[in-house]
Amino acid sequence: MQITPLRKIRLEKQLTIAEVAAAINYDVGNLSRLERGAQTASLEIAEKLVKFYEKKITEMQILYPQRYM
Repeated sequence: MQITPLRKIRLEKQLTIAEVAAAINYDVGNLSRLERGAQTASLEIAEKLVKFYEKKITEMQILYPQRYM
């Protein structure tokens, strides 16, 4: 199984999915689906994630993870 850029950065920062979800005020289940590529992020959530990860990931990597795997 390939890892999406979103999951990769979370693992590199040694954060739990619950920690990230709480930080951006987002549902854990939805974030899990985003990380697996099973759901597409809204632009608002993509922006929150970029800000949370201090621009170490781009909106493009979040919105189109298959291009970066």
